[in-house]
Amino acid sequence: MAAEQSGNQSVERAISVLRAFLEGKPELRVSDIARLTGIGQSTVSRLLATLESARLIGKDEDSGFFRLGMDHVSLAAAFLNGNPVHREARPVAQRLAQELGLGANVAVRDGDSLFYLCNFEGALAPKAHVLMGSRNPLHATGLGKCLLLSSTAEQRRALLGDDLHAYTVSTVTGHDALDAEIERSRARGYATEVEELALGRACVAAPVRDASGEIVAGLSVSGPLSAIDLHRREAELAGTVIEAADRVALALGYQAHRILAPRG
Repeated sequence: MAAEQSGNQSVERAISVLRAFLEGKPELRVSDIARLTGIGQSTVSRLLATLESARLIGKDEDSGFFRLGMDHVSLAAAFLNGNPVHREARPVAQRLAQELGLGANVAVRDGDSLFYLCNFEGALAPKAHVLMGSRNPLHATGLGKCLLLSSTAEQRRALLGDDLHAYTVSTVTGHDALDAEIERSRARGYATEVEELALGRACVAAPVRDASGEIVAGLSVSGPLSAIDLHRREAELAGTVIEAADRVALALGYQAHRILAPRG
């Protein structure tokens, strides 16, 4: 039993070491990782050596800094290639980005946040970083609102808690206001977000359903306010995004007559 507990602790510590690289810096020293994880430096050094031998960690011999190893990309590719939503949505999103010049994004719900499965940049919406694999809040994004469409007000309160974090002055921070936004999005079949997560940006999103009728993902187009131009283009973009989301849903086996109501 003691050996099993020790093994579990080693695995948990190794995971903590890997997650330290999610803090925003691509390269870290042993002391940085020890500070971020609360694990002693000698233990961190041993864990890094093991992870390096497994090609999950790489080391710059000149600087002594550590970075994530390339095998993480192989693991991510294996996950994505086996994910039916990614498989069906990827070419649809890629085509959207090319045709509209906007960003095209696909995300699923992971607990109380959304998780990006893929993102393509259009010529009018370039980004300096990759969204795939990152997370964003459900209440402050068009994609997140789509992923909440099949939930009840009570379920949303239990999932998100009482306090909805404000990212900008436009973020919805009260559940009553979020309830109204969800109902409006449900009635029209799509959701919007204007400067609720980041200033100067907006998006239009639609839900993606699977063969059971459940909402399993959201698909959106996003970009700078000047490129999205919702005052003039909302109806056009909404129709395009809904059509794209429906193509993915049909590929997943969805049939329109099987829409499910929120479960109480």
